[in-house]
Amino acid sequence: MSEDALKVLSELTSDAHAQIQLHSDLNPVVEVRRGQRDGGMPADVMTIDCLQSRRRILLILHDHEPGVLLHQFMTMDEDVGAELQRMPLSDLTVATLVGWMENHFTEQPPD
Repeated sequence: MSEDALKVLSELTSDAHAQIQLHSDLNPVVEVRRGQRDGGMPADVMTIDCLQSRRRILLILHDHEPGVLLHQFMTMDEDVGAELQRMPLSDLTVATLVGWMENHFTEQPPD
């Protein structure tokens, strides 16, 4: 994986994290998980967790899909599903990440 892609993702996420903390009560926890790469999976994984709602945004940069961000909205208790969404990494913005956090972390669970 290009270190540049991970650097871009990390910088965007850091800026989004700072913005969300300024404008809401949310305090997401961001973590880059190296275990997948260390375990032989050619990908870098980042999670953005909301401890209050137990929701997670999963972000994956896979070596076999350069320039593509794989992402999934889930709970912290779920395993990664097969339904990963894809978008060009170049389309990702701080505003997109802030919107994802605001929407996903404050979404009401279905009855």
